[in-house]
Amino acid sequence: MAIEWQNCPASALGDDPSLSEAWDRLSAERESLPFLDAKVISTALDVFGAGSERLLVGRRGKTIVAMLVLLPQGRFRWITFQPSQIPLGAWVSEGKLSAVELSRSLCRGALGFCLAVSLTQIDPRLTPREADTAASETVDYIDTGWIDISGSFDEYWAARGKNLRQNMRKQRNRLAAEGIATQMREYTAVADMAGAIARYGRIESIGWKSGQGTAIHPDNDQGRFYRAMFESAAARNEAIVFEYSFGDQVVAMNLCLLRAGVLIVLKTTYDESVPSTYSPAFLLRQDELTEFFGEGKIKRLEYYGRLMDWHTKWTDNKRTLFHLTAYRWPIVKRLAQWRRGEKTAPSSPGHPAE
Repeated sequence: MAIEWQNCPASALGDDPSLSEAWDRLSAERESLPFLDAKVISTALDVFGAGSERLLVGRRGKTIVAMLVLLPQGRFRWITFQPSQIPLGAWVSEGKLSAVELSRSLCRGALGFCLAVSLTQIDPRLTPREADTAASETVDYIDTGWIDISGSFDEYWAARGKNLRQNMRKQRNRLAAEGIATQMREYTAVADMAGAIARYGRIESIGWKSGQGTAIHPDNDQGRFYRAMFESAAARNEAIVFEYSFGDQVVAMNLCLLRAGVLIVLKTTYDESVPSTYSPAFLLRQDELTEFFGEGKIKRLEYYGRLMDWHTKWTDNKRTLFHLTAYRWPIVKRLAQWRRGEKTAPSSPGHPAE
């Protein structure tokens, strides 16, 4: 049965409880990531939206089987709503639905005259990466890493590189010799979130992000978004803010969401005024992992950010997030490739996988 689409203002996701409920039901079929909850997406639209976003609701019969928040990008092309604060594109669907077919279905009238639909930052764990066709293509976005929490911490730590283990031991010995006490605190209550986000922002604001204007501050859009998201998550017992101190000085923080045994690290910062002989973010991560392996409550730690060199010191695991674009006709794909310099002429043969 073909999907019938309803094109609504994106605000309907937050305004209509039945649509919010349907969104979260579909999200649950793809692991129910907390940053893709309907309430989080609605908050992101309120804070970061351009006003041109649309909510596309796909039904088979009376059952909603797919929902996407899209916005126009240039002429005749639509793309998923993708603020940098949300690691994956804003869409959900029944797990068995093909993302390619879903996107191509949208090209055929639901958005008016449309030549292409792009779904951004897709996780292959949740949505298998399909082979390119005459009218669709995928491109790599970033590699990201994760840590499986199984076995003992000693086993995990013994598998890490010698340099990391030696460096962490030297740092802890140096801190002890200088009489600097370290402490990791965890904040999970709704009442703790505003203060934790403010402290995070103060640390971030004295670092390199301050110069780029991307640092969290209680009075800017970033601060308002993260406070709302973490207060909502804390009300469900799904927020954890880890804070690391040298004596009375907070030197590193991690903003994390926890659901069904999966801890997602959304934001990490550290005090750049700390002497370079110390790595407060690493010290915090080591203490966190010691706790995770000991408790058994957390089964997987997900970064969802670009895999950096420092990630590879903590894990060997990586996978590639990707973008998907579906075109109305194969010729549109060939024209797009030609414009990118991938083809010598629009009339040349299509992708080898066609």
